[in-house]
Amino acid sequence: MLIFLRHRLAFLATPKTGTTAVEMALRPRAEIIFSKNRKHVTALRFSRKIAPFLEDTFGVRPDAVAIMRDPTDQIASWFRYRGSDRLTGTDLSTRGISFDTYVREVISDAPPPRAQIGSQFNFLTDGKEGGKETVMAEHVFAYENQSGFRQFMTDRLKTEVTLKPKNVSPGADTGLSAETLALLRAARAPEFALYDRVTAAGGHLVTPQG
Repeated sequence: MLIFLRHRLAFLATPKTGTTAVEMALRPRAEIIFSKNRKHVTALRFSRKIAPFLEDTFGVRPDAVAIMRDPTDQIASWFRYRGSDRLTGTDLSTRGISFDTYVREVISDAPPPRAQIGSQFNFLTDGKEGGKETVMAEHVFAYENQSGFRQFMTDRLKTEVTLKPKNVSPGADTGLSAETLALLRAARAPEFALYDRVTAAGGHLVTPQG
């Protein structure tokens, strides 16, 4: 997470949405940087804990901006990432299994360690389902709307923002059977619905807070 106090903006690092590239490009301009285990602070925690602290301490309550990826593509990114050489032989490795198997592990009642990846829905909202959720970030961009995200950051930070690919995972076959895709869509219906909201908003969902 990057906090730009002067520009009243906080970038929340949704896992597996290209956040390393954003961090590398913009960290020199951030006054506060959350890294390593604290990098992926959720929107709810930011809104409930960190934003009030910033307001009390610095007199600034930044807008939160985050990126959301197509749910299937985001899980595929986890699959590729955990198929890297450095994880081979650990309980986090996806070597030797298909993407179809991995998705079924992710949505199972008891996912093994390699499939414990959380969800973008829980990262970006208060976690309520049934259409009752509250998106906890003012701005959510679709991963596919890179140009819109860069322009937004350029306008807010008043400097040209250029992103270079970082932390690129190895290639892998991420084909998915129709049956497993249907199971995934059912298991993560709220996340797919949220992503549909973002894309329906032109790839930039605006949800004013408080």
